[in-house]
Amino acid sequence: MSPQFEIQVIAVIVAVACALPGVFLVLRRMSMMSDSITHTILLGIVLAFFMVHDLSSPLLILGAAVIGVITVWLTEMLGRTRLLAEDAAMGIVFPLLFSIAIILITRYAGAVHLDTDSVLLGELAFAPFDRMVIAGVDIGAKAIYTTGSLLLLNLAVIIIFFKELKVATFDPMLAAVLGFAPAFVHYGLMTLVSLTTVGAFQAVGSILVVAFMIGPPVTAYLLTDDLKRMLILSGLIGAVNGILGYQAAALFDVSIAGSMAVMTGMVFLLVFVFAPGRGFISALRRRKSQKIRFAKMILLFHLYNHEGTEHEVQEAGLDTIQTELHWDTAFTRNIMALLKKEECIEFTDNMVKLTDYGRLTSIHNYEALFSK
Repeated sequence: MSPQFEIQVIAVIVAVACALPGVFLVLRRMSMMSDSITHTILLGIVLAFFMVHDLSSPLLILGAAVIGVITVWLTEMLGRTRLLAEDAAMGIVFPLLFSIAIILITRYAGAVHLDTDSVLLGELAFAPFDRMVIAGVDIGAKAIYTTGSLLLLNLAVIIIFFKELKVATFDPMLAAVLGFAPAFVHYGLMTLVSLTTVGAFQAVGSILVVAFMIGPPVTAYLLTDDLKRMLILSGLIGAVNGILGYQAAALFDVSIAGSMAVMTGMVFLLVFVFAPGRGFISALRRRKSQKIRFAKMILLFHLYNHEGTEHEVQEAGLDTIQTELHWDTAFTRNIMALLKKEECIEFTDNMVKLTDYGRLTSIHNYEALFSK
């Protein structure tokens, strides 16, 4: 395989591996926890390195995963005191643990290849140069196999514990009643997020890990209400973002990780604006429709309440009704035109009158409104 192809394969694997647990982070409203974990796991790597003095030791991954879980636990512990909001607690824990790691690196590991810049930014362009060689045979970039293992692990956990994750995410009380131990499910998920983060950030960096872990799930969230579809869409969107990001980086000769993160944001913005049902344009149309529907109801109520009264001439006058309702002339004429087209009102003797159908509609709307 060419280096260019391997880079795209790694990006796709990382995107899908990060997006799967990211779906549950988004649904649990813990999106920024991924950013916190991607930084604080550096402390776990540093502490594990001081114990084993070997950058290739699997204990570094274990140490990072443990610190990731500790990050979540400390944040939630501070939040449970109700003296701090969750975001404020995260703002204390994340800089504290990350800064301790930076101090330890600069003070005791200055000559060791623990580069904080590569931790934060990553460099996919270098991933193909770290080869997996077995019995003298080069079988490809090592990152393909490490991140591929993470993807298989995430798939296996989500498939096996899908029911538990779903119930604990949407209804923790029901999960407790059913005996699913929501706390165990929660910290199990956080462990999975930590493992995914530490396994992926060496190839792509923490910024891209956060982008892949949150961007595709949030984008998929705007497209579907079904959890299974959201998981599938998140993986597909992440893979597309990785491929398009690489192509854009090659075209404009810019950072690969940065280009993929930008592409993730651009795809989200497109979906945010144009998504059917939940997109910005759909929301504007829905609000406009609701405004018009409410205005028609108000006008029908107004006419019905003043029908046959001594003030009807003033309240329902063709030239005075907009003043009584405090509407502008153009909006009032638009609403009356719509109601006349629906045969709810008619214009008689320079007044606005309810038709029989309009009167029934007004009564029906009134009963429906006040029966709730």
